[in-house]
Amino acid sequence: MSNPRIHKHTVEGKNLLFSILLNIVITTSQVVGGLLSGSLSLLSDALHNFSDVLSLVISYVAHKLSQRQATLKQTFGLKRAELIAAFVNALTLIVVALILIYEAILRFFNPVTIAPALVIWLSALGIVANGLSVLLLKKDADHNLNMKSAYLHLLTDMMASVAVLVGGLLMKYFQVYWVDNILTLGIAVYLIVVAFDLLKQSTHMLMLFTPNEVNIEEIIEEVHKISGCARLHHIHVWHLNEEELHLEAHLDCSHDMTLSQFNILLHKIEEVLYEKFSINHVNIQPEFKKEDPKDFIVQD
Repeated sequence: MSNPRIHKHTVEGKNLLFSILLNIVITTSQVVGGLLSGSLSLLSDALHNFSDVLSLVISYVAHKLSQRQATLKQTFGLKRAELIAAFVNALTLIVVALILIYEAILRFFNPVTIAPALVIWLSALGIVANGLSVLLLKKDADHNLNMKSAYLHLLTDMMASVAVLVGGLLMKYFQVYWVDNILTLGIAVYLIVVAFDLLKQSTHMLMLFTPNEVNIEEIIEEVHKISGCARLHHIHVWHLNEEELHLEAHLDCSHDMTLSQFNILLHKIEEVLYEKFSINHVNIQPEFKKEDPKDFIVQD
């Protein structure tokens, strides 16, 4: 049974679309500038921005798909599309980071002369454009894993652009060209760190693991306090998406009861689960002296 009290944050798809357009401009500018200047950190930033364009498009499409209504063939609709997008985006971040590490190591053995002026101006452009995109998506990122994946792409881009700007200034005024490679390695390592956390969260949800914030033993304890409940078993708790937390279980009732009596009992259970554990979708199978396993967790 669904609980109508689901507090949804309305994600603004138009902010994502605007960020896509900004990143296309940044990527094009940085590719041209990187080729003209010879800066690997600028090209690496452009590559990262290009991966952002792809990830933002994936996020935007997934956001639109997640809003589709349920059908006979898709009874949950496409609500999990955004989780898949977050998973894919996390993987792309890691792949991009590994490519950057490889290229930076090659440059240590094959150094090149870099024109710092273009590096400085284009990295400044990246800071402004990515900073604007980050501000647009910040609020959505706090409520949606898909938007968080897009936000992290943009945030790391902005930080990368800051690092590239610092490198450009050092190259211009102190001729320290090896700093370009060091900055590229630093950017790549940071990408791996933030992407791994996002990958772990999205995998956790896609695999239907029990959410970290949910303690099944506490759920059992609270439900057993309700008069009429003998034993809750065959329990599953999972995120359908970030806004919908589901519980499915069998309930061995303490006595034989009518359907109308069970409805009253079910309402009490729903109230407890929502108020104490934020579970907003509850599906309980009532039983009385049924011969089946009564373990809390049973592999169905």
